[in-house]
Order: sequence, then C-alpha cells, then structure tokens
Amino acid sequence: MKAIVQHEYGSPDILRLEDVDRPDAAPGRVLVRVRAASVNAADWHVMRGDPKLARLQLGFRRPKASIRGRDFAGEVVEAGAGVSHVLPGDEVYGETGMIDGAFAEYVCAPASQVAPKPAGLTFEQAAALPLAGCTALQGLRDVARVQPGQRLLVNGASGGVGTFAVQIGKALGAHVTAVCSTRNLDLVRSLGADAVIDYTTEDILAAGQRFDVVLDLVGNRGLGELRRVLTEHGTLVLAGGGVFDGGTLVGPMGLIIGGGLVGRVVRQRIAPFTATPTTERLTALAQLTESGRVRPVIDRAYSLAEVPIAIRYLETEHARAKVVVTVP
Repeated sequence: MKAIVQHEYGSPDILRLEDVDRPDAAPGRVLVRVRAASVNAADWHVMRGDPKLARLQLGFRRPKASIRGRDFAGEVVEAGAGVSHVLPGDEVYGETGMIDGAFAEYVCAPASQVAPKPAGLTFEQAAALPLAGCTALQGLRDVARVQPGQRLLVNGASGGVGTFAVQIGKALGAHVTAVCSTRNLDLVRSLGADAVIDYTTEDILAAGQRFDVVLDLVGNRGLGELRRVLTEHGTLVLAGGGVFDGGTLVGPMGLIIGGGLVGRVVRQRIAPFTATPTTERLTALAQLTESGRVRPVIDRAYSLAEVPIAIRYLETEHARAKVVVTVP
C-alpha cells in the first residue's frame, strides 16, 4: 500500500510517499480502507520530534512509528477478534492513538477509538472530526462540565478544536465568547458564537469580563492572566496542545504542569487534560452532527502525495478550522 513515511525527525521535506506492507487486523483492532484523513498539530510535532522530551516515548533518534496521521474515515476491511460494534463493509471514522498511521491507504486502529461514520457527512468531513472534535467535547462536557447559561470563553476559536468548541459550547447551552483574528470573525460568528473578540484590536484582559469556563487552545497567556478572566469559582481548561517553540524541551508543558500545581491551592478550578477519542465520544459527536448542531469546517483539501504540503500549511500559515487529505 501507499503511505506517507518518516525515517528521521525534521521538516516536511523528510516525508516520503512509499510502498509499505499493509497491516493486519490484530485482536481488538479494526483494519480500515482509508478514504480521507485530516492533519493535526500533533502530526508536525511528531514529525519534528518536538518537544524533545516527547522523544523518550516517540523514539529517541527516529520515530518508532514511521507513518504519520491520526484522524481517518473509511470502510472496515476486517474486524479483529473481540470487535463487534463495527463490521466489514461499515463506513467508520476514528483515530489511531499514539501509533499514528492514517496517512496511508489502510490503517489498523484500536476498536475503542472507532465508531460508525456520521450519516450525511462525506469521508472528508468525517475525517475532520475525531481528534479536534473529541478534544472540544471532552474539554467542555467531561472536564469543565459546562452547564446551560454559563459564560464560556474559547481562546483560539478559529482553529480545528476551536471551531468545534464554539459549536459544542452552544449545544451545551453556554453563552459563548470566541477569541480569534480579524480574518476569522465572520467564520466564528457563523458557527453560533454569541460574542466575538478580535485579539488584534482588543485585549480580553482589559475588557473586565468574567467567565465561568475558559477553554485555552493557544497557550500564549500565563496562568495569572487566564485566571483574571475567570469568576471566583470558574474553571480553566488547558487542552494539552497550544503553541510549541521549535526545538524546545517541553513546549507548553510548563503551563500545563504549572496549572496542575496552582489548581491545588486556589478556589478556581484549573484542569489540564489530554484528549482521548473514544467510541462513546465519537458516537456523541456523530449525534451532534446528525442533529445539525455541529458541522465540520474544512479550510483546504490535499491528496495523499501532498501531505508534506498540507502539514507545512498547517504549521506555518495559521490554517482555519481543519485541513483534510483525500486518499484515492
């Protein structure tokens, strides 16, 4: 099969379209013929081996898993032993977990991170959902436990996770204030945001507003600054991604670790978390899309051979919403 392969850490230039062996469906896993995938920040972090501390898990000199890509949508070819919720021929979508492998014609994914594809969505739209959609859902529904009528601030509202967070926040009944740049104001408003702040002209810290929940997807503010816009008993959700400085040892993990420590001694709740797509969350996302309350927004689409270009675009051009890959 064809796949995008990486044999060393570096820029998108080190990625190659190569012929590799097709994987088999091991017990508890699902073999899927990939029809579409999507690009996430995690893909270029792994590609570059950044933050460097992550190489202890990813592989010290080169990545242990050579095929990039996490999100996918396609058709089940084979279900491994113990898998019963999806069958050969079913259209599915999901995530590969830390092993990657979705930038290929076939992927073998954990059954616990695969679910039936939402009805009415194309493969490209479905592939845009798993990691970004589950991050937003987990952060707001499961971690922050957003309630109807609460005031929610989404910092980084025009990105892959942010576009889903605005819509999921509205679906949960929150009053949503979205922070983005000038060029993305209309996009974010179209997703249902009640208020939009252009960070190039307005400082949310100076506005004097307070929010019950702040979802930070950028990592460009200190803990003290983020806490200033929270109510006395508000919740700050730090979604384990954000901005990584190239070549740094820990990237934004200082903010995540600091949040965990400070959260033990203040009244406000500070909640760092790592996104985990599950069948239950994927099913909940499917229901939200089928009801019309959530829709994937796609910025650009590329072919499998163009994955290096797609990753470079996401990494350097501040892509809006999701970038997808079509696999012929």
